[in-house]
Amino acid sequence: MPAAMRALIILLFLSCLYTPITATILHTGHGQRYGDIASAAKVAVPGDTILVHKGTYRGDQSLQGLQGVSGKWIYIIAEKRGAVLFEGGTTAWRGTDIAYLHIEGFVFTGQTDNGINIDDGGTYASPAHHIVLQHCIFRDMAATGNNDLLKLSGVDELTIQQCTFLNGSSGGSGIDMVGCHNSLILQCRFENMGTNAVQMKGGSSDIRIEACIFKNAGSRAINLGGSTGQAFFRPANATWEAAALKVYSNIFIGSEVPVAFVGCTRSEVVNNTIYKPGRWVIRILQENRDTVHFGKCSNNTFRNNIIYIDDKVRAVCSIGPGTAPETFIFSNNAWFHMINSDWPGPLLPVAEKGGLIGKDPLFGNAEKDDFTIGINSPVGAAGFPVQHPEKDHTGKRYRPARSMGAFEIKQ
Repeated sequence: MPAAMRALIILLFLSCLYTPITATILHTGHGQRYGDIASAAKVAVPGDTILVHKGTYRGDQSLQGLQGVSGKWIYIIAEKRGAVLFEGGTTAWRGTDIAYLHIEGFVFTGQTDNGINIDDGGTYASPAHHIVLQHCIFRDMAATGNNDLLKLSGVDELTIQQCTFLNGSSGGSGIDMVGCHNSLILQCRFENMGTNAVQMKGGSSDIRIEACIFKNAGSRAINLGGSTGQAFFRPANATWEAAALKVYSNIFIGSEVPVAFVGCTRSEVVNNTIYKPGRWVIRILQENRDTVHFGKCSNNTFRNNIIYIDDKVRAVCSIGPGTAPETFIFSNNAWFHMINSDWPGPLLPVAEKGGLIGKDPLFGNAEKDDFTIGINSPVGAAGFPVQHPEKDHTGKRYRPARSMGAFEIKQ
């Protein structure tokens, strides 16, 4: 054998010796090697997949310290979407200091504290991070207090996509985020929530909520900010409850108030469709009254939205003390009262530019939750030319002369 060929064979042999072992599928569940998520999580290494077979399992599972690495995530996957239930327990899963995890296809139901709890273990400098929750269902909290279907404390780089949140606790949230950053909530559905569908507070920033549906989604469907004790802020030196939050291309049906700006700043609500809210359209509040550390709720934007109201609305905009509503921007919103044709329009804290009052947006079929608009709609091409959102509720790109609301014109 020629020396060159022999050298090549040796190199190939050595490369095989030092190639990492192929990622493992950890079969988990009834009759499997690993009886539950917690036992599989103790042995999983970066690149592994925990495959949970069909069935109903108890709650109170721990993912303590489970971490993949960049390029080698750990996947926790239901064998069949919607056919793996974690029922009961204080919390279905608790994940402290977890990272690079993709979780998909599960149902979490009937917990008495929180559905899933993900946190940084109180070590604020080392958040849980790079987590994806996809095609999961969170439903039927077995509690009535401040209990959340999904509780997140100190979590960064999070994506929640195509998940459903149903029947939350009357005093809790669908998703409650404390000190979370650089995250995305996309194409999710929230129905029959308690206090909130989504709340972002405690120093949360750079979170985008896009193309979601909020139906009867609580007292405040989206709470942009809130009230947090100083010890729980991430970062500790934050001077606002929340900042740089983006609410894009969503549909809001009902709720006492769809959008509440609460101690937040530099946040924007753009190209949404709001249909028959219960008491107000917007609230501007300052619930954390520590004026030594925190600035006023200020410098937020409400633009390119369609607001369709009836006689239930007591006022369009409710303003609380300690806020700076004069710093807000209102522009190019369409306001329509379905009953009162003589309605003069909204009373806002600042003059609106480009607003449209008293023009029926001509929804496709609002009674069947179809809020698409046709070429004859007066809201078509009436929006302010913004860069974001790029896409409407269905994923269709907005035109340069964009429509108001969550949908671009359907042709």
